[in-house]
Amino acid sequence: MTIKVGLTGSIGMGKSTTARLFAEEGCAVWDADAAVHRLYDKGGAAVAPIRDLFPKAVQNNAVSRAHLKQIIAEDPDALRRIEEIVHPLVARDRADFVADADADIVVLDIPLLFETGGDRDMDHTVCVSAPPEVQRRRVLSRPGMTEEQFAAILEKQTPDAEKRRRADFVVETDTLEHARKQVQDILAEIRKEDQDARDRS
Repeated sequence: MTIKVGLTGSIGMGKSTTARLFAEEGCAVWDADAAVHRLYDKGGAAVAPIRDLFPKAVQNNAVSRAHLKQIIAEDPDALRRIEEIVHPLVARDRADFVADADADIVVLDIPLLFETGGDRDMDHTVCVSAPPEVQRRRVLSRPGMTEEQFAAILEKQTPDAEKRRRADFVVETDTLEHARKQVQDILAEIRKEDQDARDRS
């Protein structure tokens, strides 16, 4: 049976790097953001229903994120209606990935894992974390990022302390080697727990 591990963390905490470390240890890794990009791309399953809802949001047979942002800014109800289309499609993409995976552990990289209640579907949860000053430095070094955008993003996300409290495991991303060691330790613990459960049954 495939073990599902939910990976989450606020912006700038090092989640993408940690996901890569899990992949290097033999896990199958699914990325929620990448799934949305696939759904929005030419031929993606979200293109037609979003075109029906907001024709201007589709450019060259793909969903334009820039146009979607504009629509959401102008229409208070737009985000809810878009999510009603996208969330079930993302859930199906994730379920297909898990069903097709041949790794013993599947890591599901979901930025809003706790916010959307996705943690309830996981066997284990991992929160990626870093000190606030490190997070701030990483985020503000991104092209085009402003203090205002950073503050707005943080407002939508569950606070780091709360995520750490709710997660089964925490990965501190202070250095790459330390993060890698923590990932290896987490996987060893999960695999041992799984083996013990099999032995008991």
